[in-house]
Amino acid sequence: MKNTCIDFRQDFPMLRKKIQGYPLIYFDTAATAQKPQAVIEAMHHFYTHQYATVHRGIYSLAREATELYSQARRSVQNFIRAAEPEEIIFTRGTTSAINLLARSFGERFIRPGHAIMISEVEHHSNIVPWQMLCEERGAVLRIIPVNDDGELIQEAFEDLLDEKVKLVSIAHMSNVLGTIHPVKEMIAAAHAVGACVCLDGAQAAPHLPLDMQDLDVDFYAFSGHKLYGPTGIGILYGKQKWLEKLPPLEGGGDMIEQVTLDKTTYQRSPLKFEAGTPMIVEAIGLQAAINYLSPIGMETIRGWEEELLFYATKKLHTISGLQILGNASQKGGIISFTIEGIHSLDLATLLDCRGIAIRTGHHCSQPAHDRFGLTSSARISFGLYNTFEEIDIFFSSLTSILDLLR
Repeated sequence: MKNTCIDFRQDFPMLRKKIQGYPLIYFDTAATAQKPQAVIEAMHHFYTHQYATVHRGIYSLAREATELYSQARRSVQNFIRAAEPEEIIFTRGTTSAINLLARSFGERFIRPGHAIMISEVEHHSNIVPWQMLCEERGAVLRIIPVNDDGELIQEAFEDLLDEKVKLVSIAHMSNVLGTIHPVKEMIAAAHAVGACVCLDGAQAAPHLPLDMQDLDVDFYAFSGHKLYGPTGIGILYGKQKWLEKLPPLEGGGDMIEQVTLDKTTYQRSPLKFEAGTPMIVEAIGLQAAINYLSPIGMETIRGWEEELLFYATKKLHTISGLQILGNASQKGGIISFTIEGIHSLDLATLLDCRGIAIRTGHHCSQPAHDRFGLTSSARISFGLYNTFEEIDIFFSSLTSILDLLR
């Protein structure tokens, strides 16, 4: 399968850019993905030829914009195999989606003595909202530990799981370790004690085939900008039976059914969670990204990135003093690593001088680094546009930089 996805590079105009005189090698897709021309053109076309607000006008432009916006919701539904478009809530991103859920679910269902469960390797966006909720509602946050390979310890998860747990919220794929957690089995176990499950799909959605009905997950959150779409748009999927029970959090236009000075009644989901003028062009851009990815196939993308991961991991293992964080048997295209005696910031700065973009720091996951006795790491992460040749250049640059730093 080698070189299968190279042809797609021409669809991404940013990848033709030069940095410090070198062709850009972009190894930071876990943070945000570059955009195909199709997404850029779809958003430009909407602003240039179709722009109007939605749900609020009878004139032709408003009707057309409303239909395009509705089509975007249906595209997301089909992409993640949700049962109906009403289960798709547009948010500003994964963080916004998890916060919405924490506040709404917490208000309706969390009481003193209840428990919420997360893992010790979550992104801050899947830690802080639950900490805030527990402090506010008098609930307890239970933490699932991981082993040295970065895999959730299933025995500990089962020991922590009881009828006091009302919600389990974990990453589908870790943004630091790349670990793909056994979420389907965990969802079944949580449901057996009456708990709901939310998956942080920020890393998984751009790289794995998704099927909400097969997973049987209650809530699923992800961002458009990591899915080769624009910033400012995200998704909270929820089973309709739960969305009907959750209260809206913001009041204003579009989320109302009827307003009097005495009382307001609300729309059904998803509109009751989408107060105000929505992210119309962002939804159009997200649909364009989905339309771009769908003919390629998420299985194809997953297979390509597995090959890149295996190839890069094998080369990195030859470097003396290099430690990779996370060696799970099921892993996505993310490699976080440290090199003895080398600060990750120095490494990234010198790589940037050669046009190579990597991530450094704690990657918004300080507890995950604490688990491995670290404060920061370097991270490379792959998208469908990356190649073996780029890995070779990265490896050659890395080894020559280490010769300078050591």
